[in-house]
Order: sequence, then C-alpha cells, then structure tokens
Amino acid sequence: MDWKAEIEAAASRIAGHAQVTPVMLSSTLWQQPVALKLEQLQHTGSFKARGAFNSLAAADVPAAGVVAASGGNHGAAVAYAARALGHKARIFVPEFAGPAKIALIRSTGAELTVVPGEYSDAADMAKRVQQEMGAMQVHAYDAPMTVAGQGTLMREWEDQGLEADTILIAVGGGGLIAGALAWLAGARKIVAVEPTSCLTLTDALKKGAPVDVPVSGVAANALGARRIGDICFELAQAQGVETVTVPDGAILEAQEALWRAHRLLVEPAGACALAALRAEAYVPAPGERVAVLICGGNIARDPLADT
Repeated sequence: MDWKAEIEAAASRIAGHAQVTPVMLSSTLWQQPVALKLEQLQHTGSFKARGAFNSLAAADVPAAGVVAASGGNHGAAVAYAARALGHKARIFVPEFAGPAKIALIRSTGAELTVVPGEYSDAADMAKRVQQEMGAMQVHAYDAPMTVAGQGTLMREWEDQGLEADTILIAVGGGGLIAGALAWLAGARKIVAVEPTSCLTLTDALKKGAPVDVPVSGVAANALGARRIGDICFELAQAQGVETVTVPDGAILEAQEALWRAHRLLVEPAGACALAALRAEAYVPAPGERVAVLICGGNIARDPLADT
C-alpha cells in the first residue's frame, strides 16, 4: 500500500472536520526540552476523530449507518463524526469505559450499548449487530482508512515544524503508532510505549505474530486492546520498532506532572508516552531530541461534573 498517498488523501478528506491541534516545547517536564503534540485537544478529546472522519468520508455509508466497538475514545469519535456527516451511529463499549466517556458518547446522540466484560466482548456484539443491520463497521485501529486518518497527525506535526530525532507514542491496538510509522517510513525513530499490564505490541514482537494478552490497569479503557492490529504489527516489525513499558505508578505521575507544570488535563493513556521519559524506561542518547505525543484527555471522572 502507498501509505503516503493514502495519508495525503486522508488529510484532504478530514480538512475542516478534524482540528489542527497545537504543539509546544516544555522545559519543565524533563531534564532537557521536550516537544509535545497536544492531541487531547482534538474533537472528543483524542486523536480518534481523525480516523473516524476519514473512514466515513471515504465510504458509501449505508442507510443503516455505522457501528463501532470501543473502549470509549473511538466510540466517541465515530459518534461525533457520524453526527457531523449525517449518519446514524450505534456504539458498543465495555463497562470499564468509565462514566465520563460513556456520557461523552451519549452527548452525541448515538445509540449506546454498555456491554458487560472487556473490549473484546463489546467488539463481538458490535460485529453481530453490524451484520444483522447491514451497517458499516468502523474498526478502532486495524483498518487502512483508520490508520491513514491517524497518520494525518504525524503529517500535521511535521508541517508544524517538528524538530525531533525520536518520538514516543503510546500503544493500545496500534492505530495511532501505525499511522505515524506509515507516514514517517523510518525517517525518524519511533518508540512504542505500553503499560506493563497491556503488552500487546511487546508480546507480539517477541513471539513473531499478534497474540492475545491480558489487559488491566489505569490506562486499560484506552490502551486495553487484547491483540495488536495486524497493520501495526507488520509496520512495527518491518521497521524494527523499540518498545518500552511503564507501570501504572509512572503513568499517574506523568499525568500529574502535565497538570502541575502546564495545566494540561489528560487521561492516563495520554500521559503514558511521557511516563517512559520521566521514569527512564526510555533513556535518550546525549543530544537526542525527543518528542512526546499526548494522545487523549478523557479522564475517568469529569472534573466539572458536580459544579
């Protein structure tokens, strides 16, 4: 696949729909300046809107509309994009999606089903309903149009003057990092960061193929895919991507650091990549310029819910 061409086409499709999110250089989060991409300021609070808009804009959506399974962020993005483009949406999330993400999806007017169990249970139910209804399914991470949409983020960041040798990116199912790998094609080093309790890419690379893994922890409702996507695995394996892991405590510390230093309110998954730097799971070489992708801001509890 000509990923560059697909991502360029995606950028054209989502222009005017997805936000151009800001970047900043922080001198307080680490021992040397680190570049940040603030994608938690994207529509519905995560990068997922890019893939959702591209998937819907590139397709002939049936009258039955769209169906999506999600840990929360993808469902909110698909629901938002469907409403913006005039389509019906039915979203399935596991119970651990949390009240804030569930409320966000409901606010779009989509039909929402909260499924007992894990993401895989929501995905199974979504697939059954999609087949029964004749709707279009929008995969959270392992589909070419999803990956191309997420790839627009790295294209945009480079257009904004990114100066970095290495980019740290959190991994769940792999759609976001796959988009970055597809766009950069080895031009910069990408380091995959995973919670120690969600080792989808780490275990797949060790075993030579995607495998089912147990998932848990503070970032599970965003990074808790049970199996890495095939597209991500193939790109990561081909490019020799390095993976590092961080414990929940380090993720929560990085989350707090973003708030204390810059008043940036992000969910644990959004702080995961920064945690690798602060906890020294990834140690750059002297002079190595590092960038961190902040991928989501939907914390478990709405901080203004009771005001």
